[in-house]
Amino acid sequence: MRGTDQQQNHMFSYLSPETRVRKDHPLRAIRFMVDVVLAQLSPRFDSMYATVGRPSIPPEKLLRAQLLQMLYTIRSERLLMEEMDYNLLFRWFVGLNADDEVWDPTTFTKNRDRFAASRRGQGIPGAGSGAGECSRPDLG
Repeated sequence: MRGTDQQQNHMFSYLSPETRVRKDHPLRAIRFMVDVVLAQLSPRFDSMYATVGRPSIPPEKLLRAQLLQMLYTIRSERLLMEEMDYNLLFRWFVGLNADDEVWDPTTFTKNRDRFAASRRGQGIPGAGSGAGECSRPDLG
């Protein structure tokens, strides 16, 4: 018997993005390593942001998203946000729930400026001069 082509207008699920990502997916190991590094950078991030006011998008999420952009060679931040809007794997990696809104692509520019303006921006990926350079001589 042929099934009917029912269109689903709303999605309701009790599954988290965590349960949708294979246990052996390569991004799991990468996310673990990235989370360790970002935890070490957390005190630097704290010093870059005000203690009062509207909460910002956590810099950890922005940096994870930029890493996805590099790993998957996504040409622009606008396309990255479009991809993140519907890709559960990307949402999981960045730390967004399935129903969280993605942010405006200009958020990346504003935060790059914040990192570059901060004297503590050194050692933070995407922070302006020296970004992407390796600081360990044994890694080239």
